[in-house]
Amino acid sequence: MCALLILIGWPQIGWSQPPQRIISLTPHLTELLFDIGAGDRIVATDDASDFPPEVETRSQVANYRSINLEALLAQKPDLVVAWHSAQSRMLAPVAQLGIPIFYSEPTDFASLADEMRRLGTLLGLEQEANAKADAYMARLNAIKSRYGKPKPVSVFYQLWYPPLTSVSGSAWPAQAIELCGATNVAAGARTPYPQIGLEQVIKANPSLILAGSQDPAVLTHWQQWSMLDAVKHGQLRLINPDELHRFTPRALNAVEQVCKAIAQASTVH
Repeated sequence: MCALLILIGWPQIGWSQPPQRIISLTPHLTELLFDIGAGDRIVATDDASDFPPEVETRSQVANYRSINLEALLAQKPDLVVAWHSAQSRMLAPVAQLGIPIFYSEPTDFASLADEMRRLGTLLGLEQEANAKADAYMARLNAIKSRYGKPKPVSVFYQLWYPPLTSVSGSAWPAQAIELCGATNVAAGARTPYPQIGLEQVIKANPSLILAGSQDPAVLTHWQQWSMLDAVKHGQLRLINPDELHRFTPRALNAVEQVCKAIAQASTVH
């Protein structure tokens, strides 16, 4: 699959030079802009953009629920970058004012490289962006080559608790489990982030339970279910959510964590 990349208002805009005043309205795009060398062009962000640390000096003009249109316009942007499925409706007034909008929606790990390249082309940073995309794809392919062989490991990914929520389909943690050669016990769910009944997990009896958190306390509730293979064999692991849940090259750090946990679980009988 390819990333969804839509630029509203261009090429009719007729820029005399690549955009220099960019507003980024989602953390993954803020991070990608810094990655390809455009961080110094970001004049404002949303309030969830917190990486790299330099972004903390930027003004904030949005949160995940709304956009402060007056504050956005005060920054005089020549480009707004945003997440299509979450923000296109909120940005309709901005589009009507003729401000160019780059909409992004990476659909899988490989499509992220396409997004980096297209941002680089748009911003006149092809060399930097292509180099970053090449390095990202090389690492992704190396992880697939090392860990991608199918393994007899079933995984339950705890996205949230309570309520007990997991991942399926195109959600990046679900794709990571598949990439690493394991079976996601929530794969058959109809939504990307389904709420899961405890009895479903007990019936599936996963050999590994992962949690998207850096707090060990989020896994303690599983200890009461000692009949589960994952609990019985001590296969409860934390995965950094700030890496795995954001569509950036840093996600591969967490993918590698997932793969290593699955590889270890495959050796436990």
